[in-house]
Amino acid sequence: MQQAQGLKRGLTARHIRFMALGSAIGTGLFYGSASAIQMAGPAVLLAYLIGGAAVFMVMRALGEMAVHNPVAGSFGHYASTYLGPMAGFILGWTYAFEMVIVAIADVTAFGIYMGFWFPEVARWVWVLGIVFLIGGLNLCNVRVFGEMEFWLSLLKVGAIVAMILAGLGIMAFGFSQVGSGHAVGVSNLFEHGGFLPNGVGGLIASFAVVMFAFGGIEIIGVTAGEAKDPQRVIPKAINAVPLRILLFYVLTLFVLMCLYPWPQIGSQGSPFVQIFSNLGIGSAAALLNIVVISAAVSAINSDIFGAGRMMYGLAHQGHAPRGFGQLSRHGVPWMTVMVMGAALLVGVLLNYLIPENVFLLIASIATFATVWVWLMILVTQVAMRRGMSREQVAELKFPVPFWPYGPAMAIAFMLFIFGVLGYFPDTQAALLVGVIWVVFLVASYLLWCKPRAGKGEPAREPAELHR
Repeated sequence: MQQAQGLKRGLTARHIRFMALGSAIGTGLFYGSASAIQMAGPAVLLAYLIGGAAVFMVMRALGEMAVHNPVAGSFGHYASTYLGPMAGFILGWTYAFEMVIVAIADVTAFGIYMGFWFPEVARWVWVLGIVFLIGGLNLCNVRVFGEMEFWLSLLKVGAIVAMILAGLGIMAFGFSQVGSGHAVGVSNLFEHGGFLPNGVGGLIASFAVVMFAFGGIEIIGVTAGEAKDPQRVIPKAINAVPLRILLFYVLTLFVLMCLYPWPQIGSQGSPFVQIFSNLGIGSAAALLNIVVISAAVSAINSDIFGAGRMMYGLAHQGHAPRGFGQLSRHGVPWMTVMVMGAALLVGVLLNYLIPENVFLLIASIATFATVWVWLMILVTQVAMRRGMSREQVAELKFPVPFWPYGPAMAIAFMLFIFGVLGYFPDTQAALLVGVIWVVFLVASYLLWCKPRAGKGEPAREPAELHR
């Protein structure tokens, strides 16, 4: 195995832009949106707009650091540098934990989607199969991974655009009653209890699912170590993605709720497939199921990539077992891919034991991990700025906008999300799991990493990357 040569810069702007779309437009939109709609009703559109604005600030904070110092391990490395080694250890491992949990949610959704065609086959069978397939793909050269991610993401983006256009066509040309028995149009947003049917409380409760939906977009920062010309590629990717995601989420759910009364959008499979089935468009429902399956595969792919590269960076800082820093002859950290595959087998077990409840439980735990990662990215960027002179700030090539008020408001919003998780009974378990996880990491650092550093074992920097 290769150890000294480092990761290979094989990802282009096209790959990175679609990887971020692939990671963030996945299970949260195609499956989780049903839960958010049930909580907030049509007002869920506001939740996606507010959440999207906060996530954009996170992305710009990450972009400022990634362009200033593009390294493997990304924000875990930055936290170690600007907040101290313990912060880097906690952030890096929490991101890996986030990717594991999100991937378990994604493989669970994959099993649910396959049930649309094969209801008699146990869900865990599909989950096991996809874990082995994606694990194998991630052992290939990073260019193969990026190319596959590009085409999978292109498929689902194209499908979303087609669905929006088809939905607008149904609304505009009036063939609305096909097998549905209800009116179609913007009026659906204001009937059935009004735009805010469950009050402000329902809107706030939906943030737990909404923020989960955006989880994974921070993978752009993780790609910095394998991007060609990161100073040019990363800003383009970050500036392009948030607007597109807001467009896809907000416009897609707007069309969805215009086509079908929101109280009847359940979680029996993807709401997108359900919509077209109930409108009597059977072949469209089957095609959409192919799309949501590809979306789940794409998201799992990105999850395994992101966690693997973060653990690789942790290994080179002395924060993870040395074996995680080993590379295959393709320049891929093979050990971390194997570890992620093993962790996803937990998803197989959960789908075998509690198939009915597993998705929402996992999604809420993933929300904690995701928001914790975003909060630490924001705090790290603030710490970096505070340690810079005015001249150094002036030289930043991709500075965060609305400094210092934008990052401060985003930090306050992330703390508000933790309050949301703790307030509502359905998500209190997720907050408890998250707190236990952070305490476990602090104890692990104090018992494992700190004594080793005290014995004169310095953290190892990543090897020079191939150009």
